[in-house]
Amino acid sequence: MTTQPLAQQLSAQRAAMMAAEVESVALRLFEQRGFAEVTVDDVASAANISVRTFYRYFASKEDVLQLLIDRRTEALRVALAARPAGEPPLHSLRVALEETIRGEDLERLRSWATVIAAAPSVVNGVLGGIQTKTQRLMADFVGERLGVPGDDLVPTVLAAAVGGVVQSAHIRWHVEGGDLASAIAAGIGVLERGIGTDPTTWSTAGPAAYG
Repeated sequence: MTTQPLAQQLSAQRAAMMAAEVESVALRLFEQRGFAEVTVDDVASAANISVRTFYRYFASKEDVLQLLIDRRTEALRVALAARPAGEPPLHSLRVALEETIRGEDLERLRSWATVIAAAPSVVNGVLGGIQTKTQRLMADFVGERLGVPGDDLVPTVLAAAVGGVVQSAHIRWHVEGGDLASAIAAGIGVLERGIGTDPTTWSTAGPAAYG
């Protein structure tokens, strides 16, 4: 595995820090004024950067809402890579997701969720980002563990089911509070108990096999 040169690592770290700072400013403005009322000029001004600098990190103000998804996906990728090879896939997903969520900034996450809940126009983009990034990663992980393509039936169904657990837990946490990481782990635990943890009992056959 090739190690990235130190200069490139430092540059990437600085870029990530700047993007996160702009994200914080943007989320605050979105939450205070409403997503539709805030412009890129507003975000750049509040962040003390030029509009040109904003566009160096984000293609649009909608893309600001993708940064949390990207961070979570990358953190989950790292956590999944650390799971033992012989571990049941759903168990690996449960442990890795709980670890990932516990490492997140929950205040930032709450602001992000509040902005999305108040702006229906961004929901499709956010859900699309989750499906093509986080759920795709989970499906590929399950597929690799089962020795089948990530777009096969079982990996995609399980990734969607886990994604549904995460979304449901998010909504409940946003409304009622509580321990988000534990709620997600408990929900995935339901999936584990419901289908068992032995992958050899799972079928990768198509829908016709289920009647």
